[in-house]
Amino acid sequence: MSVSRRMIATGALVPLCLMMAACGSGTPPADQSAGGGGSSLTVWAWDPAFNIYALREAEKIYQKDHPDFTLNIVETPWDDLQPKLTTIAQAAQSDQLPDIFLMQNYSFQKNVVNYPDIFSTFDADALDFTQFPESVVASSTVDGAHYGLPFDSGTAIHALRTDVLEQAGYTISDFTDITWDEYIDKGKDVLAKTGKPLMSTMAGNSDLVMMMLQSAGRGLFNKEGEPDIAKNDALLEVARVYKELIESGVLLIVNSWDEYIGSFVNGSVAGTINGVWIAASIQTAEDQSGKWAVTNVPSLSKIDGATNYTANGGSSWAISANADKALAQDFLASTFGGSVELYDTILPKAGAIANWIPAGQSSVYSQPQDFFGGQKVYSEVVAYGAKVPTVRTGVYHTEARDAVNTALTQIASGQDAATALATAQETVEFAMK
Repeated sequence: MSVSRRMIATGALVPLCLMMAACGSGTPPADQSAGGGGSSLTVWAWDPAFNIYALREAEKIYQKDHPDFTLNIVETPWDDLQPKLTTIAQAAQSDQLPDIFLMQNYSFQKNVVNYPDIFSTFDADALDFTQFPESVVASSTVDGAHYGLPFDSGTAIHALRTDVLEQAGYTISDFTDITWDEYIDKGKDVLAKTGKPLMSTMAGNSDLVMMMLQSAGRGLFNKEGEPDIAKNDALLEVARVYKELIESGVLLIVNSWDEYIGSFVNGSVAGTINGVWIAASIQTAEDQSGKWAVTNVPSLSKIDGATNYTANGGSSWAISANADKALAQDFLASTFGGSVELYDTILPKAGAIANWIPAGQSSVYSQPQDFFGGQKVYSEVVAYGAKVPTVRTGVYHTEARDAVNTALTQIASGQDAATALATAQETVEFAMK
């Protein structure tokens, strides 16, 4: 989900002791577990209610066959984890690394390319990567080598208030397998009859645009890693749709994350399109239980190969160069890459949707969800994930997104889309030089 990107941008080395002091007391050696003795792995991850909870449950499952095993989990917010990795890599002090750390998918390739010496690759026979969505596996694959095991899903959902649709004479099926032009036409009708836009997005945020682009199997770079922004026909089509969404009133622009969440929780808009993790926020509106449904996203009808599937967010587990690699691989493969029980356990409490495709076939994932009108949302989302197109991110993905953010603001204000995107490409090319 949306996180700030506090990076070390000056190029000057931050003393490692200061960085560790800022983020905690540092990482104990891998063989120092809380209970002493036995085998142990140290892990860096953020969010106690989500990622760290999942690690604790994974530890319990692994302990069934390895009773002396323990995890030493060091809570490390993403905004601290990234600078710590950067500092360790620049200081060539890989002995300060944990065995395993969590990595945002959008940053994975950039870190592997910039700092390859802090990562271990997964052995070819460590686990079956075909059991994960190809689009997610690609985020942590560089030159054919696997550097990450996908964890939480960023598969996108199109969530809508069925009671609002009913007022306008529609059902969720009317918004399934549709194009963006159809979405706008129906959205205008819903707005006219109910006074509610279909969805909202934050000003200057490119998440919606990037989801549209990925659904067509396109990104901001070509196969050679060169910026593909100015003359990207899919991106130009996205810009057209984005502007029409705003001008029609079907898309509401808000100024902050809290306003975005509030817009669908308080009923100002009739739905949202985002990674499936947004379902947790939707369900905070307990008075709306039974009044929501989920379907796939609209497609770009004018772009060859466009689909109704995309993603936003997600993360993967990395094994460090300092790891007990054999133990780390076995732990991850036996739990996050091989345990239906784990995903069945963490789904109800944490809402952690599996990227591991076999998990979606379990009875827990197939349970009807009362909040979503009895729909089997979670098994459907896992099936969506297998259909998300793969796109290239690369080292300068963040810079490209930021440049496109600026272009979107200009386009929404009336500037010609081709001109704004040409400027965005120049900005990225300058950054790459």
